[in-house]
Amino acid sequence: MPTMDAARAFEHDVMHVEDEAGLAALLEEVCKRLGCSWFALSHHVDFLAAPDRGIRVHNYPEDWALWFDRRRLGISDPVHRASQRSAAGFLWHNMARYDPPREGDAEILEEARRHGIGDGVTIPAHIPGEAHGSISFAWEPGRAAIPEALAFVRSIGGPIFEAARLLANPGLANPIARLTDRQRECLIWAAKGTPVWAIARIVGLSPDTVKEHLKNARARYDANGGTLLAVRALYDGDISFADIAQR
Repeated sequence: MPTMDAARAFEHDVMHVEDEAGLAALLEEVCKRLGCSWFALSHHVDFLAAPDRGIRVHNYPEDWALWFDRRRLGISDPVHRASQRSAAGFLWHNMARYDPPREGDAEILEEARRHGIGDGVTIPAHIPGEAHGSISFAWEPGRAAIPEALAFVRSIGGPIFEAARLLANPGLANPIARLTDRQRECLIWAAKGTPVWAIARIVGLSPDTVKEHLKNARARYDANGGTLLAVRALYDGDISFADIAQR
């Protein structure tokens, strides 16, 4: 089983990945170190309906990927569902602890085994404003994923997923706040349910100016209402739940 020194080496290598092919090669190397056969780094979306909505890099058999996509399993796959309820990752044979089995899960897992995919390990990727995602490594049927594999993948999963995000969208490396300080201040009070006239008194502006700040904020987020504006600003990180909850 790879050591923590090996994990640190992978973390260093992933910082220098330049394209998707380089990322796939790195994931192949992780597979070799783990003694497994498969890897999959993916957002949990319907890639047939929205192929540009997320990242996906994998070496699963194409027949399995096609079967998976045709059944729109990007969101409902049992491994994906379990990862949405985990922060640290899990071994697949323990995933029922995170999400109870549903009708159809047994068929999905049996079809995976038919394609040579048995037990595995998954590390979730939860990033506000993006679809859930994960990075998984899987063994052929008959071999069980072990806790040491989970510990190793936990140490490298985050950096690898982050590298994939930056490859797909280089602009993420230099985020720019969408809202001005005044727009953000007015939005926070509005999200608390404060009426415009009261926001004006609190921030020392006229009601018309507060309305203008909120209007401009909606335009920046292409939001046609205050609720949608607040939701998009929360996902984007311009405001936080703590901002809204603070008295």
